[in-house]
Amino acid sequence: MYFAACEVEGPAVAFLHFSHNRDNTDKINRVTVQDQPRFSFTQRLVLAVVPRVVWALFSIWGRTWRFEVIAEEGVTPIPSGVKSPAEIYCFWHQCVLPCTVYFRHSRAVILISQSFDGELITLILKMFGFDAVRGSSSRGSREGLMGLKHIIETGRTAIFTADGPRGPIYQTKMGPIKLAQMTGAPIGAFYLLPEHAWVMPSWDHFLVPRPFTRICVSWARQTHVPADLAPDQFELKRQELNAALERARMRALDHFKQANG
Repeated sequence: MYFAACEVEGPAVAFLHFSHNRDNTDKINRVTVQDQPRFSFTQRLVLAVVPRVVWALFSIWGRTWRFEVIAEEGVTPIPSGVKSPAEIYCFWHQCVLPCTVYFRHSRAVILISQSFDGELITLILKMFGFDAVRGSSSRGSREGLMGLKHIIETGRTAIFTADGPRGPIYQTKMGPIKLAQMTGAPIGAFYLLPEHAWVMPSWDHFLVPRPFTRICVSWARQTHVPADLAPDQFELKRQELNAALERARMRALDHFKQANG
């Protein structure tokens, strides 16, 4: 059984191609009519080398991290190494690296932009066992959302970097709300904060956890979106999800403040 959703990339047409295997799992392939987008020689070199280096480094480096899980009342956190349910997960873009290690066995699928940065992140995540649907949460890409809808329907987790790909920082896009309305799946919000990290000079203050650091995995209560949500209520639901993500972040900061006295 196959499912395909179309994406338009300039003059080329790309498809998110889903094949259903005998073991009841779904494999996502990206098929393009033309070799679009066209990357420069330097970019192609980066795409060939960097994902392997990052995977090798953090496969070893990540084993030294110590995860400490906290959650708001009524929330059941997903332990590291456990397959996640058919839900929607959201986190801030700056904690992609610790999330990649923590959820590496979850079989989750993440929505990633079609930019060069998105291509690089996609290759890295696939080496850690994730799959990707290419699209834009900021523009409400119907094709990307339809791809993630299929993922939810087949029992897997759909993930958004809620303020990606270019910010503004700590402001979620509307994509998760639209997907929750389409599928009825709850939206889980969490944040992973390293106690010691290098902070990159990027729009999101990207976090690179240092070796042997503790990492707080902070979960907030889920956001539920009814199928009959009125158009004028979407922004209120987006704000509700944004507040949940920020509570998770603030609780993680408080966790280390309290631990360190």
